[in-house]
Amino acid sequence: MANEKFSSSKESTREQIQGENHDYCFFDSRGIVHKEFLPPGQMVNHAFYKDVLERLRKRVQGVRTDIADNWVLQNDNAPARTALSIRAFMANKNIPLLPHPPDSPDLAPCDFYLFPNLKSKLKGHHFGTREDKKVVTDELNTHGKLLPVLL
Repeated sequence: MANEKFSSSKESTREQIQGENHDYCFFDSRGIVHKEFLPPGQMVNHAFYKDVLERLRKRVQGVRTDIADNWVLQNDNAPARTALSIRAFMANKNIPLLPHPPDSPDLAPCDFYLFPNLKSKLKGHHFGTREDKKVVTDELNTHGKLLPVLL
């Protein structure tokens, strides 16, 4: 069975911001696997990110049963994702990490795959609440309109 690569994205580039626009989305070539909309005021640190990874791991086991024991995660090099506790957690759970070279924005799959699709589908719409945004992205992903399968 071949490894499936999951990439993570975040809408904000600053690590220690409050959660207004700091959302996580994990996806592969078949679509979004897991996404999280951070509660307002939530700070992202290694402890919080470890909880995110645990939820991702369980989600992969539920929605990608064919690769549940054989997938790879690609993170960027933000401090919360490179902390020793995160590396230990991933090693303990047998989650391989595909290294992301430092300062390599050209290797960010979200910029070329996820965000353009998301922007084209949501262009011109305003969402009053985080719940509105969550409902729309759920609907787009459910109907295969957000991330088409790559052939």
